[in-house]
Amino acid sequence: MSLTVTPASGEELRSALPDLARLRTEVFRDFPYLYDGHPEYEERYLQTYLEAPGALVVLVRDGNEVVGASTALPLVAETAEIQRPFLGSEFDPGEVLYLGESVLRSEYRGRGLGHRFFDEREAHARRLGLPVTAFCAVQRPADHPARPEDYRPLNAFWQARGYVERPDLETTLGWPDVGETADTPKPMRFWVKRLA
Repeated sequence: MSLTVTPASGEELRSALPDLARLRTEVFRDFPYLYDGHPEYEERYLQTYLEAPGALVVLVRDGNEVVGASTALPLVAETAEIQRPFLGSEFDPGEVLYLGESVLRSEYRGRGLGHRFFDEREAHARRLGLPVTAFCAVQRPADHPARPEDYRPLNAFWQARGYVERPDLETTLGWPDVGETADTPKPMRFWVKRLA
């Protein structure tokens, strides 16, 4: 196995978008997201990372196959739903790099790639002169019927990386859960880190 982890942009990223869209659809079907997505929609969504100044996409490839990715972009380039919790908070939205998502096929987990994703995105924030990084995570009840018995939340990992859970910074996003035909609202909570 020959894994490479590299930032992608321009034509390299454009050519990887179909693979990345399929990967997002595949990984986000699992708990806690349970997202019943479609690659066509995902490919349109990912166009933002081609167009937004300061955007970052880190790709993990096994040979030529995209098996993981992590994204980030300045918060001011994100949607109103993502920006809204920061308006009126102690954080200036113009100083925040929003960490979009990290997706990785299950067989590649436990190899340090999660740390690498955070390292790459935090280094990108520093290059852009943004002193704060933040992401949001879906809130599912502990007794959710689709929660696997062996499910382990990533909270301890995020805390070890220096992120602080912020119940005062929440938003709502909608998507269809697996088995649903329409979007339903999902509470999302932010985790924030001030970079040293």
